[in-house]
Amino acid sequence: MKTALSALLLLPAAALASSAFDGTWKTRLDSMRVSGTPDTFQVAGGTYLCSSCTPIIQVPADGAPHSVSGHPYYDSVAVRVLSPSSVEIIDRKLGREVYDMTYVVSADGTTLTAKLSDKTGAQLALVSFTARRVAAAPGGAHAVSGSWQPDQLSAANDAVRTITYRMTPDDFSMQWNGQSYSARFDGNQYPVAGDPGHTTVTVRKIDEHTVEETDRREGQVTDEIRMAAAADGRTMVITDQDMQHGQTTTMMLEKQ
Repeated sequence: MKTALSALLLLPAAALASSAFDGTWKTRLDSMRVSGTPDTFQVAGGTYLCSSCTPIIQVPADGAPHSVSGHPYYDSVAVRVLSPSSVEIIDRKLGREVYDMTYVVSADGTTLTAKLSDKTGAQLALVSFTARRVAAAPGGAHAVSGSWQPDQLSAANDAVRTITYRMTPDDFSMQWNGQSYSARFDGNQYPVAGDPGHTTVTVRKIDEHTVEETDRREGQVTDEIRMAAAADGRTMVITDQDMQHGQTTTMMLEKQ
C-alpha cells in the first residue's frame, strides 16, 4: 500500500509548483464597481467635448472623422447624433475603426446605457454597461451630455471576460484576447505583446496570493493593479487604479 508520502512524491513537478493564480479566469458581471472621477462629456452647438478624456477631446459632432493627438489607441474621432436620446462615437487608428461606442440616455435622463465594440484585440470584444447621472447637462446640450458615474456591467462576451494567469517563483504572465506578457519580479519594465498602445508592465510579488502590476505608456504610469487570489484558488479580486482618469475599478474573477 502506498503511503501518503510516497503518493506525494509521485505527483508531477508542475502540480507541486502551481500557484493560486495558475489557470483561466472569467469576470463575474455583477461584481464590477467603479468609483472616483465621473466621465464628463457633452454635445452642444455642433461640437463634442470630452473633458474627462486624457488629453481632452473637442471635435465637430458631424459624423466625420477628425484628427486627435495624444491618444495611444486611436488618432481620429467621429461623433454622430443618432436621435434626441442617442449618440455614436467611432474611434479610428490609421483609418481603421478600433472602437464603436453608442450612448443612449433614459427617458428620465438619469441613466446612460453604453454599448462598446472593441476591435483592438484578436477577437471582437463586446461590452454593455450603465452609468448614473451625477451632474446635469448644460443648457441646450444633447441629452447624453453631463457627468456620469459608471454603475453596472450588464453584458460582456468571452473575449472581454476571459483571462489566463500563471505565476512561478521568478515571474508572472498574462494572456488576454491576443495580448500577453511575461514579466520577472525584478522591477524592470516588460512589453505587453499585441497591445497597440505599447504598454509596459512591472510586477511585484507581495505574497503567494497577491501580485501588484504597474502599467506605463510613453513613460507615464497609467494603471496600478492589485490581483489578490483567494486561498482556495477559486476566486480573485482585481483592483485597478486608473491614474490618468482618477477612477478605481474592482471586480471578481472565477477560475474556470
